[in-house]
Amino acid sequence: MENEKSALGLDGNITALIGYIIWIVALVLVFIEKDNKFVRFHAFQSVFYGLGLVVVFIGLSIFTGILTMVSSTLAGLFSLVFLLVWLGAIGGLIYLCIKSFQGQWAKLPIIGNIAENMANK
Repeated sequence: MENEKSALGLDGNITALIGYIIWIVALVLVFIEKDNKFVRFHAFQSVFYGLGLVVVFIGLSIFTGILTMVSSTLAGLFSLVFLLVWLGAIGGLIYLCIKSFQGQWAKLPIIGNIAENMANK
């Protein structure tokens, strides 16, 4: 199934990879991809991963802003946590890109199950 053509006319693994790199493509694929379950799964997982990262980074930014009002030293130290989360997010994205390109169904712990359920509807 991962080698079947997608709605974009590309191989499924290439389309899934592009969906992780360019999240707007994944969002479009959620609506236009009907046949290839591999591409649908990775498109949903990419969208949920991106939305989760947006929520996490907005929360971290708000918390950093609050810490800045309390103590610039604490905010500076917390910015290291922000950096580690950012590096982890990039690492996760690279992992998902590699697995999708290899044609594997790499499911993330929480959003993977949700993406799988959405892809099978």
